[in-house]
Amino acid sequence: MIPDLAVRGVLQRWRRIEEAKRRMIRGAIKLGLPLETKAERGDGLAFDFLYDAAAENGYVPQLLTGHAGGVITLNVIEADDAARERIRHQMGEPYRTLLGHFRHEIGHYYWYRLVAGTDMHDPFRSLFGDERIDYAAAVQRYYAGRPALGWADDHVSAYATAHPWEDFAETFAHYLHIVDTLGAMADFGVGLEGNRAPHPDIDAYRVATATLVERWIPISFALNAVNRAMGQPDLYPFRLSPGVMLKLDFVSRLIARAAGREEIPEGSELAAMIASLGHGV
Repeated sequence: MIPDLAVRGVLQRWRRIEEAKRRMIRGAIKLGLPLETKAERGDGLAFDFLYDAAAENGYVPQLLTGHAGGVITLNVIEADDAARERIRHQMGEPYRTLLGHFRHEIGHYYWYRLVAGTDMHDPFRSLFGDERIDYAAAVQRYYAGRPALGWADDHVSAYATAHPWEDFAETFAHYLHIVDTLGAMADFGVGLEGNRAPHPDIDAYRVATATLVERWIPISFALNAVNRAMGQPDLYPFRLSPGVMLKLDFVSRLIARAAGREEIPEGSELAAMIASLGHGV
């Protein structure tokens, strides 16, 4: 479903939304993830991009961005830079973009497609928590208070603490952030002097988690410095704690399996990297 194009300015917003959606889909294709429309498969993907008159007039949005049954819904107000920035501040978020929305919501979709009811379900629960806790109540508690102290030790964002489903979706989105950014840098031959990250011999879409993180940490530090030099916010205003690295590894292995690739035997590489940061596993 597309938004009402008769409303002034909506066509331009729809164009931005489609650009972000297609970039997300390109990343999914490069990772080898299954992608079908609902016309091709009952649990395939569909998108609803909806105009919200209340949000456009400065009131509380009546249409929520989210995922349900393979349908990703996006409120068109998110394509307005000023409105999106206002919402970001109201939510206390360090990062809010159209592409980020798509990567997060597709994470929810792939949880249902690749985790629910499979042999990955129990490993998911042992790492992210039991998703059977009441979702609505958990999210309400999150918005009513603040995440517990030390939340960043095991969660990539504050919102990831709201519920195991949100933790997975946030982790999935960050995995896509990392591989697509490193992939783009490799396409242009961009790297760091004295650092092999990224390197043309490395395919960010297929390497083991330890290799991915090894390259991402110095690169993200440098990119944040470049943004600051231009007076812009940090490109990647997050940190990868050992707990988050383990969750990224779960996502990485899940994707490799879905793509029909043999899971890369990592041995103790990730554990050694975490230990080098002064943490055990």
